[in-house]
Amino acid sequence: MGCPRRGRTIPFVPMSIVRRLDHTRYRVNDLEKSVKFYQEVLGLEEVKRHKSPRGSELAFLKAPESDELIELCHFPNSGPVEVQEDLTHLAFIVDSLEEFGKHLDSIGVKFSDGPTMKPDGSGGFAFVDAPEGYEVELIERR
Repeated sequence: MGCPRRGRTIPFVPMSIVRRLDHTRYRVNDLEKSVKFYQEVLGLEEVKRHKSPRGSELAFLKAPESDELIELCHFPNSGPVEVQEDLTHLAFIVDSLEEFGKHLDSIGVKFSDGPTMKPDGSGGFAFVDAPEGYEVELIERR
């Protein structure tokens, strides 16, 4: 990519480049219900919570072996959250889909899709739906 200047192209050198992903935001209808889901179903840890200057209530969660955060945002002024099918999803690595399924059974939650195991035995994937309908993918890699 270049920048035209007096009939020639000069390479574009960014002053600052992206270094890492910090967090991903999902807006939710009920912050407490969503935080409970991510904690109880996925085992995420809530690391901070605060209110933004414009009035959003924010909770930040993380997976045990990740640095990236998930920001759950409750902002009623923008209306109810209505997630379209197959719009977006979060994906997490699990040691065993079978064991994760047993965990789900113990708390009364079901996979929304799968598990689907790869024919070569290298792992598989499954989905569970968060309260607003956001899909959460669970991936087993062997």
